[in-house]
This record gives sequence, C-alpha cells and structure tokens, in this order.
Amino acid sequence: MKQTPSRSYPRTRLRRNRKAPWSRNLVQENELCAQDLIWPLFIIDGTNERQPVASMPGVDRLSIDLAVEAVREAAQLGIPAVALFPNATADLRTELADEATNPDNLICRAVRAIKQEVPQVGVICDVALDPYTSHGHDGILIDGVIDNDRSVEVLVQQALVQAKAGADVIAPSDMMDGRVGLIRDELEAEGFVDVQIMAYSAKYASTFYGPFRDAIGSNVNFKGDKKTYQMNPANSDEALHEVLLDLQEGADMVMVKPGMAYLDILSRIATQFQCPTFAYQVSGEYAMLMAAVEKGLLDKNQVMMECLMSFKRAGANGILTYFAQDAARLLRDKGL
Repeated sequence: MKQTPSRSYPRTRLRRNRKAPWSRNLVQENELCAQDLIWPLFIIDGTNERQPVASMPGVDRLSIDLAVEAVREAAQLGIPAVALFPNATADLRTELADEATNPDNLICRAVRAIKQEVPQVGVICDVALDPYTSHGHDGILIDGVIDNDRSVEVLVQQALVQAKAGADVIAPSDMMDGRVGLIRDELEAEGFVDVQIMAYSAKYASTFYGPFRDAIGSNVNFKGDKKTYQMNPANSDEALHEVLLDLQEGADMVMVKPGMAYLDILSRIATQFQCPTFAYQVSGEYAMLMAAVEKGLLDKNQVMMECLMSFKRAGANGILTYFAQDAARLLRDKGL
C-alpha cells in the first residue's frame, strides 16, 4: 500500500525547489515542445492569395502555393503535422455536399501539393460536410433533420478521396454515429491500411466555434444549431462512451474539442484510456486570448505558453492550435 509521507513546515518548505530557474526546471513535471503542436491551416483557391480572417487576428486563409510555404516553415520549426480546412466558394456549396467527394477538390489538391513538396510533415484532413453544404451543417439535412446514415455514406467517400490524395490522417469531426468504423472498413478495403484516423470523439456543441465558421465560410447560411449531433456541454461520462465506441471502431487517436474549457474531459479520457489523446484550442479560445492581448490586458507569449502547457498537464499528447507557429518559434529561441 502506497504510503504518504508526513510532511510539515518548517522541515518541508516547498519554496526551496522554486528558488532558482535551474531548480524549477529540474523539478518541472511537464514539458512543451514543438513536436506537441499541430498547425491548422485554412485553404482558399487561387495563387499567391492571402486573406486575413477578421475574427482571428494573425490568422490568414492561404492559397495552396502559400500553404506549401507555410508547411515548409512548419517543418523548419519542428512542427510535425498540419490540419487542413477549406473555404470553398459559394457555388460549390450544395444541399448534398457534392464537392466533398470530388477527388480534385481544394483540399485534395492541397494535400497532393504539400506531400510532394514537404513529405516529412504529416497532413491531417478534416472529414465533415460543413465546408461544402449550402446550409452549413456537418451532415445531410433532410426535412430539417440531419440524416445520420446518409451523412455517413458521404463522409466515407470524402475520407476515401482524401486518402487517395495522400492524406496521412483522416479526422472525422462531424460527430455522426458509426462513421469511424465505416471509414476504417473502407480504408482497409481500398488498401489504405496505414492511414490513421484521429476521431473527434468528444466534440461539444460549443459557442467557441464562431470564428472558425467565419474562416471556412459556413456561417453565411447557417441556421439553428448542432445540438442533435455535437455533445451537450453539461455531459462528461458521455464523452467516455464516445471515445470507447470510436476506439472499438478503429480510431488510432481521439480528440477533445474545444480544449481549454474542457480540460476535465481531456484529463478523464487520457487517464482512463491511455491512448493517443489530442485537444483542439479552438478559434474562439484563440480569438478570446488575442482580444485581451490586443487590448494590452495580457502578454501574448506568456498567456500562449501557459495555456498550451495546461493541455500537456491535463494529458494531451498533442495540441491543435492557431498559436503553433508563434509557439514553435518561441520554443526554438529558447532552445527547446
């Protein structure tokens, strides 16, 4: 039986270990490095095109050629992977998300270009229909209701065209029931046995996604909410059930989204399943911090690193964050 030593002041002074930088570093429990970071990139059509995202200071939508340059910089900074999200033009957004399964769509072209030029960086592709639906939902809308099974049929084909384009990781973020297993079956049947699945297993119906929807343009015609398929923020045990199902269906990694407001969920999942567990510091969390930075209320570097460390402390193996580039530069300058 584990014994807890009896410790008391003044024999025990916890400030002793904090007295100097070398000592604080020596007893530090968690480390953050560039290899913990995944950089989300928003992709647009065109050449040499850069569009600032108004709701996300410092974040741009990039044409494929500029995205390739961004990924090249990611490699130089030690960032191991990027996650791609498209901003499709309005004419490509339809009721049935037809463009999602086009093997020559914006994301597939971006994947091919990146893997040709910077093959050592992992490419993660989002599997969800909201960038391609005229109504902005993640699935197929029939008579005002998201049809789970019909949506999954399209999601499976979307995942397959991304795998054929060269994606390293398929990341279903749609929260439809059963989609991980059916995607895994299709990948296996088509010979893509080494393509990984990073399941957005615990994705909550959160207000923190607003700037992201602005970045991909899905907010233009969006009505209603996503509460019938994304999780209730009040629930914790349900997240464990979702993770268990996704692992049983063949997920290699699982995701908690949002991140900062759901660190308790992240910690429970990492502790219980001891599987590769990731967190997404989402657009609203990023925008909230940047708003405070721009008002001079917070120091950007300090708050950025403190928040990223909180994910590691809670048990994340990696973090999707719009701060990835800035954080990696800072870590490089510190020799980490």
